[in-house]
Parts: sequence; C-alpha cells; structure tokens
Amino acid sequence: MAEQKFIEVRGAREHNLKGVDVAIPRDQLVVITGLSGSGKSSLAFDTIYAEGQRRYVESLSAYARQFLDMMGKPDVDHISGLSPAISIEQKTTSKNPRSTVGTVTEIYDYLRLLFARVGTPYSPATGLPITAMQVQDMVDAVMAMEEGTRAYLLAPIIRDRKGEYKKEFLELRKQGFQRVKVNGAFYELEEPPTLDKKFRHNIDVVVDRIVVREGIETRLADSFRTALNLADGIAVIELADVKEGEEPTRITYSEKFACPVSGFTIAEIEPRLFSFNAPFGACPVCDGLGMELFFDERLVVPDQNLTLMQGAIAPWAKSKSPYLTQTMEALSKHYGFNLKAKWKDLPDTVKDLFLRGSKGEEIEFRYDEGGRVYQVKRVYEGIIPNMERRYRETDSAWSREEMERFQSNRACGACGGYRLKPEALAVKIAGLHIGQVVQMSISESLAWVEGVADTLTKQQNEIARAILKEIRERLGFLVNVGLNYLTMSRAAGTLSGGESQRIRLASQIGSGLTGVLYVLDEPSIGLHQRDNDRLLTTLKNLRDAGNTVRMAAWWSATARRRRSRRTPPASPASTSRALGRSRCRRPAERATGNR
Repeated sequence: MAEQKFIEVRGAREHNLKGVDVAIPRDQLVVITGLSGSGKSSLAFDTIYAEGQRRYVESLSAYARQFLDMMGKPDVDHISGLSPAISIEQKTTSKNPRSTVGTVTEIYDYLRLLFARVGTPYSPATGLPITAMQVQDMVDAVMAMEEGTRAYLLAPIIRDRKGEYKKEFLELRKQGFQRVKVNGAFYELEEPPTLDKKFRHNIDVVVDRIVVREGIETRLADSFRTALNLADGIAVIELADVKEGEEPTRITYSEKFACPVSGFTIAEIEPRLFSFNAPFGACPVCDGLGMELFFDERLVVPDQNLTLMQGAIAPWAKSKSPYLTQTMEALSKHYGFNLKAKWKDLPDTVKDLFLRGSKGEEIEFRYDEGGRVYQVKRVYEGIIPNMERRYRETDSAWSREEMERFQSNRACGACGGYRLKPEALAVKIAGLHIGQVVQMSISESLAWVEGVADTLTKQQNEIARAILKEIRERLGFLVNVGLNYLTMSRAAGTLSGGESQRIRLASQIGSGLTGVLYVLDEPSIGLHQRDNDRLLTTLKNLRDAGNTVRMAAWWSATARRRRSRRTPPASPASTSRALGRSRCRRPAERATGNR
C-alpha cells in the first residue's frame, strides 16, 4: 500500500465549522491562521487531534482503555492519513505545588542521579569533605558515652520501602537473630509481624544489646562488623533508657559518610535522597514545599495611617468587645503612649509590644464586665503569638479560614526554600548543592553543567558522561525555545500558557519520537520577537525528525499592520506556505475565515 502523503478531512462540522474539506501534507510544518472564532482550534484540536487520539486509544486493549479518558468522535464525515496525535495546549499547566520546571522537563531526575553518583558530601560543621568512618571510630564513639548507658545495636536492613518481607524474616531467623524492630516496635523472630505490602516499612535487626563499660570493645567491634555487613555499611545505636511518650535517641554510623568532629552522618546517597516529593529526601518542616505560612504584620496592620482606636490592627477592627479597648488602655497606661496617635507615629517598641507581646514582663489589666470590675496581672501575649496558638489549637474550619487572611508565604526557615533535608544539601558538586543549581536560570545552569566535567576526577567523568549529556540536551532545548530566563525551581503553576506549552514542546523534542502528529496552540504567544527564529528552528527540527507539526496561530489586521512596518504584508496562506511548504487546498483557506 502506497504511503499516504496527506491528512484528508472531509465534512468537518465540529463547533462553528460548516462542512470543511481540507488536505494537509504529512511530515510538514503547517500553520492555520485566522481571526478569533474562525475555527482554528475546532479544526486542529477538536477534529484532527480528537480523532487521532480516539483511534490510537481504541487500538489498545480493553484493560488499558479503562485507565484512559476516551474522547468522543468528532462531527466529521471522513478523516484519513492520521498518526498517533499529541496535543500541546496552553492551559495544561499543573497546579500541583510540588511540580516545577525541573520535574516537568525531567531534568531534575537526571540531576538527582548526577549528585547521587558523583556528589561529594561535606560536613555542615567543618565545611570539609566527609570521610569514611572505620569500625574503630564507631567503637570509640560508643565507649565515649557515659558508663552504664544501655543501648541496642541495630542493623537497618529495610528503610522506608514497601513489601511483606516474609522471606527476610525467615532468613534472619536461620542466621541466629532473635529480635527485630519493625516500624518502631520490637518483635521476636519466632512470631514476626504480618506486614501490608501496600505500605512503607522500616525494619531493624537487633544485632546486640550492650551496656557501656570497660572490656566490651572487642565484642562491640564484632557486633558493628555484623551490623555493617547486614545493612550495607550502616549501623544504628539506639539508647534503651527512654521516658514514656518520648522517641528513643538514634545515632547513625556509616562506613561511608561520617564527620568525626560534629558526628553528622549520611546514611546513604541515593537519588531518592534528593527528591523533595519523597519522605526520604523532603525537608521535614515544610514537607518538601519549600514554603511556610506565617502571620504577616503587613496584613495584620494594613493601614498605618489609622489609630489603634480606629482599628489599625485588622484582626481587632471588627470586634466591638470592650475587652480589647480595656486591654489597649491598660497597655497605654503601663507604657505611656497615646492611643490616638497614628500607628506609623508610634515608637517601634510599642509596635513590637502589640505584635509580639511583652516578652515576660507582667502588666496590670483592669476589666469592667457590666459592673463587675476585676484586676489581673499577667504577661501580654501579643497579636501574632495569639493567632499562631489559636491556629494550631482550633478545630474550627471557619476560625482557620478567618486567620488565614492574615497569613503569607515565605521561604522555609529550616531548608532555606531548597525543599530538601540537610543531608541532601550537604552533597555538592563543583562547590554547589542541588538546591543552588536548580535556583539558577536555565542559561546559568547550562553554563554550570558544561563546566562541571573540569571539576571531576577521571573516574567520576566516566560515570557522569551520559548523565551530563542528557542534562545538556534538555537545557539546550529550553534555551532554543526562548525559556533561558526561567529557573528549574520555578513552580509549574506560576507559568504562563505560552511558557508551559514551550516546556512541553522541549520535552517532546527530547523524547525523539518520529511519525507523530503534534498539534500546537499558538506556541509563540508571549515570546519576544528575537526568539521567534529560534522557536521556528526548533519546530522545523521536530518536523525533520519525521513528524507532522500543526499550529493554530492567531492572525488579525493589527498583526498585519505591525508586520507591515518592517516587511510587505503577507497573507495567512503565504505565511503557511513559507513556514511549512504547505499545499493546503482552497477549502482549507475558506475554513480559516468560516464562522
């Protein structure tokens, strides 16, 4: 059968199309232009793409189809010459706060692999590279504890992984071990717990129970070697003397990465350590979001030209309770300031008093509740600490929603906005950790990646060569579509429609697919004129790889006038032929203006 050279559409009546017939050349870059409402998207997305995707999904098994959204058959008489279709629209940006430019383009996945394989851990205390810890160093650290200290020596064989682990329990019993600690509780191996394979578990083998005293060094060294062999170079000392309700103290010793000065250790350097979407690598304070909510004093006092009595403090402004007025009068009497002064004219000490409290100083308050007068001497809590406490303690959704009006986002104080644990941020390449790399612009990241090889050893370069190649190519794609100003840490939900579309376009180029029909929706929207040539070159490369590329592009008299200042006016049909050497038939030209 001869290869079909055209996508034939006959009798397209989707939305505002009126029986359109069109023949579109395959393996070309084709532009559909026209006024808003002329039917560009109806032809490109709702007819051609919808039918291409529907046919591809129907070719799959019934089992696979149940997981996919089936598109309805478009209102068209006949379409032939279709390939599997991929739609890249403007309004497909993920609103998930965990989705970033780096994760969407998969560059971050390669960066995680790069840092896990050739990264060097540094001690946060000394700033020096962390060296391997010998068994003797571990023994010395334990013997330095107070005499009589009771502890368990554990081998963490399973760390935050799913499974039932029946075979592992049986094998440990055959090796002579008697007890394990599973998810925080001790069990005898004679009767191991039944684990749900759908949940993550932590399993530690109890290698030895020790009491710190002179003469146990040899036994302790042997036990450490056993634990290190079981857990791939990791051992844990867990103190046995724990008060009720408290978590036991656990000290991790690693044969690979440990700081002898501060005791800082990294259990293992794996790609998941650098993932802010996994509990193993995410910052425990912000849960990997990189942001935290706080009560913003600019929202608490939005208008500094008001006085305290006029409602300068927004959370108190709507309240008519005499309690608040009497509280302000008591504070005014104690500290000697004028309640009728504007907030901006009050001393900084008074502003800080209202916002953050009296900081331990007791103040005498006098309250009159309908004729019943009483006095109390106490510390003034402050507006912001009061709202923080109430926000934590309340079970009322309405109260939380009211207080959230005075909250803003800021970078997490624990991780500095990098989203990761300190252990992940301690691993560096060329003096930078992964959080600093993703906060560079795309162009700066590309320059850093191109210079990284010079800072690695010969062995590290052998390991990193293929990874660096993938990262360079993907960063280069983003530069070529005019996104060099973005950062990889930029949240996907903050991107414009044109930016998100070009990011997906760069990802498709990196996939290297051929024989695919790509349908784009105004990919140049929001793009500076100087970057249009680079975008067109990218689209032509996609076409030259053996794909058909179709674009719905907006065209108006305003755009023609703008172009006429530099070049003679060009018609939509001539533009289409110039970009994609399209041989669209006359019905297609009528379709672009058909309402």
